[in-house]
Amino acid sequence: MDLIKEIIRNAQEHKQRIVLPEGDEPRTLQAADRIIADGIADVVLIGNVAEIKKMTAEFGLKNIDKATLVDPKNNPDRDKYAALLYELRKAKGMTMEQATALAENFMYLGILMVKNGEGDGLVSGARSTTGDMLRPALQIIKTIPGVSCVSGAFIMFLQDGCKYGTDGKMVFADCAVTPVPTAEQLAEIAICTADTAKNIAKIDPAVAILSFSTKGSAKHEVVDKVITATNIARERRPDLLLDGELQADAAIVPSVGSSKAPGSNVAGKANTLVFPSLEVGNIAYKLVQRLGGAEAVGPVLQGLAKPCNDLSRGCSIDDIYKLVAITANQAIAQKSNK
Repeated sequence: MDLIKEIIRNAQEHKQRIVLPEGDEPRTLQAADRIIADGIADVVLIGNVAEIKKMTAEFGLKNIDKATLVDPKNNPDRDKYAALLYELRKAKGMTMEQATALAENFMYLGILMVKNGEGDGLVSGARSTTGDMLRPALQIIKTIPGVSCVSGAFIMFLQDGCKYGTDGKMVFADCAVTPVPTAEQLAEIAICTADTAKNIAKIDPAVAILSFSTKGSAKHEVVDKVITATNIARERRPDLLLDGELQADAAIVPSVGSSKAPGSNVAGKANTLVFPSLEVGNIAYKLVQRLGGAEAVGPVLQGLAKPCNDLSRGCSIDDIYKLVAITANQAIAQKSNK
């Protein structure tokens, strides 16, 4: 995929510092060796240092000595991170004792390093759940100002010859995180997904907020939510090419779009699809992946003040490598937009 090559090249040209809190997990360690060798990112590995060195020798890895190794149980900076966590969470009732204990947790430590500017982003999930990472990320890094929820986008690489999308790509969201977004949150998801389409998928986003109704063809409170979300998103980001409510066929098929939504600047040419709920988004991307033969890359988590991304626990070394490159690109884009 040419896009992945472009993402890797951009990461190499604007090198970021990426924290891998599961540094003593075998796939993660092997991916880190390759990431360092290819100059994708500067790497921080959190884990038992003795175990990391043992596996480095077992796997014959040549580049791990260039990574920063941090042992959460024997960390000379523990008190510094504990103090940071305490200041961030004392209003929620956290004690210094609790903060000190959490500063020895590999995931909390990784998130604290990113918060403290000692990492530009974080990738985890090879042996941890999404919740294991999102919980401290939301507590410590928090969301981008004006965004109240985190969402997950998939870049869909369509089969050769597919006439939909742009350059064989579409972006779907939310397929991973927020089960039933409010109208406000759905608008936020649409805006974040447009930015992901532009910054990561490298396409000019034409965003459709989807429903089972097109321009009033059906009446229901869930349709009203999509209409409200569309209006909020347009008000906040008038620069975006965005429309709703649109049915899926009206969004991507030109003849259907012109028939069902004449005058729409998105209908029939959408390349960025925002689903009304997580249930719909998750089902849709998996059906397109399995029945349509598309390759789904993600989820790319959106909405956090600094990029943190989550892997499947069944991930491969290559999956980790690619997601680190994507995370680096998110960090680059966030810095350039400030």
